[in-house]
Amino acid sequence: MTDRKTQLAANLAQVEERITSACIASGRKREEVTLIVVTKTYPASDVRILSELGVRDVAENRDQDAAPKAAECADLPLRWHFVGQLQTNKVRSVVGYADVVQSVDRPKLVTSLSTAAVRAERELGCLIQVALDAEENGRGERGGVGLGGIEELAGLVADAPGLRLDGLMTVAPLTGPYADRQQAAFERLMDLSTDLRRAHPAANMVSAGMSADLEQAVAAGATHVRVGTAVLGVRPRLG
Repeated sequence: MTDRKTQLAANLAQVEERITSACIASGRKREEVTLIVVTKTYPASDVRILSELGVRDVAENRDQDAAPKAAECADLPLRWHFVGQLQTNKVRSVVGYADVVQSVDRPKLVTSLSTAAVRAERELGCLIQVALDAEENGRGERGGVGLGGIEELAGLVADAPGLRLDGLMTVAPLTGPYADRQQAAFERLMDLSTDLRRAHPAANMVSAGMSADLEQAVAAGATHVRVGTAVLGVRPRLG
C-alpha cells in the first residue's frame, strides 16, 4: 500500500467504527446508513484510492472542481452527489455527472435541472435542502428552503420530467433555534421526512450529519451521512 492509501484505509476504518457504534447505540442495522465521502478540494487520485477501498458514494460542492474529477474517474463504480449551492448556469454540467443533487432549494432550479436531465436522457435524484435556520418561507444562510417551502418544491420535483424525488437534506445550522443543537435539528428533519413520505412514499432518503456530528444524525435516523475531514484529513486552504 502507498502511504496515502494506508492513511485513507485507517481513516475509513475509524469512520466505519463510529457509524457502526452509533447504529448499535440506536438499535439500527449498519446497512441502514450509507457513507458518502465528501471529496471536495482533494484530487482524483484520492477518489480512485477510495474506490479501491470500497467507497461507492462521493460528494462534491463546486462544479468547477467536480466536473473534471468525475470525468477522470468515469471508469469507477461511483455514485456522485452534488451537495453545494447550485447556480442555474452550472446545471447542465452538473447533470452530466451527478447521480443525485442534494441541494434543491428553489423552483427555478427544479426547472433547470429537469430541462438538463431530459436533454441528457438521464434520471436525476433530487433532495430538497431544508434550512432549519430560515424563516418559514425564507432561505438559509447556506442555502436551503424554509419549512414552508418543502411541500411545494417536493411536488415540483415529483412532477418534473427527468427528476426523481429522493428525500431531504440538511446541514446543522449555525444560527437560529437549532444552533449547537445538532440532535434536535436532525430529529426535526426526520419529522419533516415522515410528513414528506405521506405524499411521496418513495422519498425516504435523509441526508444529515458530517464528520463532527454523524453520531447524532445516525441516532436521529439519517439514511446517509456526508463525511469529509474524518476520512481525507483537514482540507488544504483554498488560495
